[in-house]
Amino acid sequence: MYLIRDKSKLHYRKIGSGSKVLLAFHGYGQSSSYYLPMEQALGHDYTIYAFDLFFHGGSRLHKDDMPLSKGFLKQIIEHFLDKYKIERFSVMGFSMGGKFALTLVEQMPERIEELYLIAPDGIKTSFWYNIATYPGWMQQLFKRTVIKPKAFFKFLQVLNKYNLAHKSLIRFAHYQMDSTAKRLRVYRSWIGFRDLNFDIRQIVRLLNEHTIPVTMFLGEYDEIISPKRVKVFMGALDKGELVILKTGHSNLLHDVAELLHKKRTSDSRD
Repeated sequence: MYLIRDKSKLHYRKIGSGSKVLLAFHGYGQSSSYYLPMEQALGHDYTIYAFDLFFHGGSRLHKDDMPLSKGFLKQIIEHFLDKYKIERFSVMGFSMGGKFALTLVEQMPERIEELYLIAPDGIKTSFWYNIATYPGWMQQLFKRTVIKPKAFFKFLQVLNKYNLAHKSLIRFAHYQMDSTAKRLRVYRSWIGFRDLNFDIRQIVRLLNEHTIPVTMFLGEYDEIISPKRVKVFMGALDKGELVILKTGHSNLLHDVAELLHKKRTSDSRD
């Protein structure tokens, strides 16, 4: 299913059939299909609408709408909410999808019931993750790297040789850059999402002011978004719960679905 706004389109899929509504945004390099395991975990309580981020899956951001503004994202989500006559909803964001989730908190906090953040981008990420995804200061360099990536891979070799970055981050960067199509997606994401930045103090104020419960899931072995990087944020929330799983970044969404499924099964027995 698609939402069309001007020349841009946002693809989404419906998962589950619960009475509550959950809007879900996946991580970099993924698609809305990564939320399919959530059907068993949450599908009885929520109807989940999982969106493909722009430049991923079936979503396309037209050049006239680049870079993606918070206002444009708000407009297209409002169009979606009007279509399904949804007044209030919950939000879940994993990794880069955290930027989309935080945008909705900033733009329409009065309509949000719950916020689930899974190793979210937009609060505090590692320096090397920013290099691996979309730092604005590397735009001109990366235009050349899309076609001629040899220098970039040499750079990764130097980082690895001198232990200047965690090996999992180097693997992450290498995987996301190992084809022209992937490098082009990285470049478009640099340009397309550069305006999705936040005043975290304002985000905390909005969450507390609207009494929105926040559940944060992090991986103990995640070198991209580690627990220590969001400690201050979680500590400032009136209604915040931090859950740390013994996993890394890549498998975290799947592991959270498994945890929630087990919790639901356990609750139903009680």
